Amino acid sequence: MEDTIAAIATAYGEGGIGIVRISGPNTYDILKKIFVPRNRKQDWKMENRKMTYGHIMDPKDGQVVDEVLSVFMKEPHTYTKEDVAEINCHGSMVSLRKTLELVLRNGARLAEPGEFTKRAFLNGRLDLSQAEAVIDLIKAKTDKSFDVAMGQLEGVLSEEVGKIRASLLDLLVNVTVNIDYPDEDIEELTYEKMEDEISQISNMIEKLLSTADSGRLIREGLNVAIIGKPNVGKSSLMNELLKETRAIVTEIPGTTRDTIEEVLNIRNIPVRLIDTAGIRETDDKIEKIGIEKSKKSFNEADLILFVLDVSRELSEEDQEIIHYIGDRKAIVLINKIDLEKKWDLTFLKEQMPNASVIETSLKDRFGVEKVEEEIVNMVYSGSVRQNDSLMVTNVRHKNLLEQAKSSLADAQSMTAAREAMDFIEVDLKSAYDSLGEITGETVSDDIINEVFSRFCLGK
Repeated sequence: MEDTIAAIATAYGEGGIGIVRISGPNTYDILKKIFVPRNRKQDWKMENRKMTYGHIMDPKDGQVVDEVLSVFMKEPHTYTKEDVAEINCHGSMVSLRKTLELVLRNGARLAEPGEFTKRAFLNGRLDLSQAEAVIDLIKAKTDKSFDVAMGQLEGVLSEEVGKIRASLLDLLVNVTVNIDYPDEDIEELTYEKMEDEISQISNMIEKLLSTADSGRLIREGLNVAIIGKPNVGKSSLMNELLKETRAIVTEIPGTTRDTIEEVLNIRNIPVRLIDTAGIRETDDKIEKIGIEKSKKSFNEADLILFVLDVSRELSEEDQEIIHYIGDRKAIVLINKIDLEKKWDLTFLKEQMPNASVIETSLKDRFGVEKVEEEIVNMVYSGSVRQNDSLMVTNVRHKNLLEQAKSSLADAQSMTAAREAMDFIEVDLKSAYDSLGEITGETVSDDIINEVFSRFCLGK
């Protein structure tokens, strides 16, 4: 990495300040060409890590571009472990663009998306899982997702994966020694001992995998579809969860003709809430389109909120939705319990075994807190504590853990069958390499490039 890169590091748009970031061997020379401190002396030098007030000036004609604060940071104690400079301009896109143009004209090139963090990885400051956590920090929608990402940036996941790899390496070394030096005076590695160690390592991986489903929802959010026939209280439920009037509520069936989507935070879980058109038979062409979109939302949802009106007899539409849900994860809201009940609730559990049933009166906001609690319970599934910071939130990490576990399962089977240790060694090495891909120790250039292509410019 002999070249010097630069980019605007702050979000596009107007703001109080905007930052142009530079990294690479020519950083100091570039900064000195275009930055003039206010109290400049002859042969002045930028002090390391000292914010200095001055102006960005075009060295060709001496024209002032902006009044700025600049800081130079000497390698290796920087984000990229290279020389780094940051120019704090006024938060105008014109100022930032002109400053960046000057930097590029004087020896830098425009950074690729994520290239600053990529250099931090390649220079050994971050491992790959820590680098990916930077994206999660930027995109975090709740305190919980931010805290989990911060834990991964600080190396919580890397440390655990490192422990598993260390255990695997010890086992691999013992296997290799027993294969290559069978006649030497070394401790014999028995098949029974191998089975026990492989089982322990598999359990460590399984413990991490048990957090993956909850971790994904914390990172990416939960898609929740509110479904039911018209006029049962779907829009009222959405308004209550949002704590504002977002959906129109009337006594006229078919008022909601299209899906309405909102993003909210339910007890530190990002939720994309979809209020669907009531599912029923209709001759209205526009309403039919809305109903088809409702069915699509139903099929793609992580969780279903199914609203039933207990003050009306169950209809064919209700029965059809109950059949659709089947054994899917759902919360059934028995609404309008303040009115006379027209049917018994006991049969619902038989028809929808994985559903939770909650009685509500949305008109009086009764039962809404229970709905929120049940959403949280379903996300965590009782297997993860909400204050846990060690969670697998990345699909790439989950897939690699599953690959490692599969390789260990193959090794365990061959060990139980007393196969030759050479064959067992291959599967143990495969598991070791899969875990190494999480932290980037055994990862290919293609995967590295793919990971950093998801970053924004300037990070």
